[in-house]
Amino acid sequence: MKNSISREYIYLIILSFVLLILVVVFSFLVLIPKGKEYRIQRNDLQKVDRLLRQEKDLATATMQKFKELQQSNRRIIKSFDAVFNPQRFEKENRKFFSKLSVKSVGLPYIEKSFAVYEVNTSSQINSPTSFYNFLDALNKSDWIIKVQFPIDFQREDKMINSSFKMQVYSNNRDTNASTSASDAK
Repeated sequence: MKNSISREYIYLIILSFVLLILVVVFSFLVLIPKGKEYRIQRNDLQKVDRLLRQEKDLATATMQKFKELQQSNRRIIKSFDAVFNPQRFEKENRKFFSKLSVKSVGLPYIEKSFAVYEVNTSSQINSPTSFYNFLDALNKSDWIIKVQFPIDFQREDKMINSSFKMQVYSNNRDTNASTSASDAK
């Protein structure tokens, strides 16, 4: 008996074998190395995703803490925007002293963003409690004020004279306007 394998069938088997060899060669030369690169890049991407999530969580927590601090310190933040008015200060605090004077002191080493004022007071009291009441009122005022120590108390008969300096931190709108105008030129 004669084998009757057709020529087309032999060509088909040879072509299939060549394609199989090409697929195997392609797999070993291209797909397997790229698969290793893919796994390495996938692991790197997972690490980056994990770091990104951690940073987002940190940013969210920081923003939440910022909002809480902003909410709890709203009065202080508002106080930095308040412009200091010496006449209003004298009017509000005259009740603590028999004599109260506020004058501006220009100190060269002080920044221009806040003003320095010297406060001279005198009162007729037997103890400095009105001064302590004045300090409590300063804490509740619209301005950020730093009282500089030492505070001089001098007694003259039934009168106590006190003298001290304070720094008022206020947003000098004139200074900022002139600075921004000079920056624009």
